[in-house]
Amino acid sequence: MQKQFHILGLFPDLFKDYFSSSLLGKAQAAGLLDFKYHQLRDWSLGKNQHHAVDDRPYGGGSGMVMLPEVICAAVRDLKKQHQIEHVVMTTPAGHPLNPKRARDLSQKKNLLFLCGRYEGIDQRAVDLVVDEEISIGDYVISGGELAATVVIDAVARFVPGVIRNDDATVEESHEAGLLEYPHYTRPEEFENIPVPEVLLSGHHGKIADWRRQESLRRTWLRRPDLLKQADLSEDDRRFLAELIHKKKIEN
Repeated sequence: MQKQFHILGLFPDLFKDYFSSSLLGKAQAAGLLDFKYHQLRDWSLGKNQHHAVDDRPYGGGSGMVMLPEVICAAVRDLKKQHQIEHVVMTTPAGHPLNPKRARDLSQKKNLLFLCGRYEGIDQRAVDLVVDEEISIGDYVISGGELAATVVIDAVARFVPGVIRNDDATVEESHEAGLLEYPHYTRPEEFENIPVPEVLLSGHHGKIADWRRQESLRRTWLRRPDLLKQADLSEDDRRFLAELIHKKKIEN
């Protein structure tokens, strides 16, 4: 079943090069994915003048706010034309993107991504036509296009057939609740730094144990918050306890 991603915004052409390249480009060629781009100004007010899509905010302040009439008209038309199942808006105020959310979105047939600009979108439009607000992090960027690209890429990876090795999405960072272990390739030694010996051993059990421990170590050092919800075994907890104990001794 082909999955459609519809993108609505003021700069839809920004997506085309990225989505036609590499993994997603191959998935399009194979008929697994389809990307459709929609110019928000096509629904603008006063089309013979300035294709207005925004106005000054009530209550004062800097910047402009995108008009609810334009947003609602565009989204409703596209939903009717393309049988869109779910409308996503990217915003720093949304729920954080995570693997579960990306996987859930991949189950929906047609998605529409609404990309805001300026100071944002009139809240009434959000309440009326947006099903979900998603954030890619606690920071602000110039517009929703880049954030939508990140979300779409994450979602597309869960569409069956896009990644040929189905185990790959399970092993990636965050999918198991932990950061991914480090990777190595040839040569065996580079600038006096050798590949960890266990990876050259051919012992699959020991390699799996090493990768798990390195994943735990990296998560503990960089994102300890993830450990609170990770599915940890007794061996995992014992290894983490040893790391904590060693850190205390060193300090």
